[in-house]
Amino acid sequence: MGMIYARAFLKYDFVNRKDLFLAARDEGRRLELKKLDAGEAVLTSDPVIGESDLVILSVKPQDFFSLAASLKPALRPGNTILSIMAGMKMDTIGQALGQQNMIRAMPNSPAELGMGMTAFTAGKQVPMPKVRLAENLLATTGRTVFFENEELLDAVTALSGSGPAYFFYLVKNMIEAGKKMGFDEATASLLVKQTMHGAFHLVNNAGKSLDELIKAVASRGGTTEAAFKVFYEKQVGENLQEGILKARDRAEELAK
Repeated sequence: MGMIYARAFLKYDFVNRKDLFLAARDEGRRLELKKLDAGEAVLTSDPVIGESDLVILSVKPQDFFSLAASLKPALRPGNTILSIMAGMKMDTIGQALGQQNMIRAMPNSPAELGMGMTAFTAGKQVPMPKVRLAENLLATTGRTVFFENEELLDAVTALSGSGPAYFFYLVKNMIEAGKKMGFDEATASLLVKQTMHGAFHLVNNAGKSLDELIKAVASRGGTTEAAFKVFYEKQVGENLQEGILKARDRAEELAK
């Protein structure tokens, strides 16, 4: 995700290549980053990081504390930190790094195509120009929404952060159903993907509620109604909602 952001910043000319620092914890990784030619590759202990307008943390949560040990000496009082780590609270990050100006964001995988959904929040100490800078940078990968309440980011993680995987799961199973009905995989995939693509645009442009859209397709006694009868009997909707709530609970556990 860090490289996705780096390339987006450069694509939209928000940052000059010479002013974008890609930090690695060891020399081997630094050399790998250097080959990507997406900015200046440095070590996390390099003092130049402390001179940056914004320091973005893009590592797995379980790797953060080992990173903090090497990064903390390079930082300066008043640095603004933007974390895109799932489940890691701003207070926890700030204490580990000795910093107060914290911003926390939760992107999702479509950011890779510039179609991501990123929710973010900021500590009250963060100067407004830095909040706006962070928002502009995050928006290079898609849509953004700001929440004053950090607690909501755990729900965001479950809903939009993990959301693409739920969609992929549905697409996968629709394709598998198509194969069971005799289509080869390529044909089943075409039918399902284009259906999903068109349905998405209907949701955004038809000016109707989701219930109205469903009703327009599910005529009484028809094929769609037969499918929905099974969905209702198996409580597909309830189970999907329960799974998303479990994802939210897991995000809260990780935060602790």
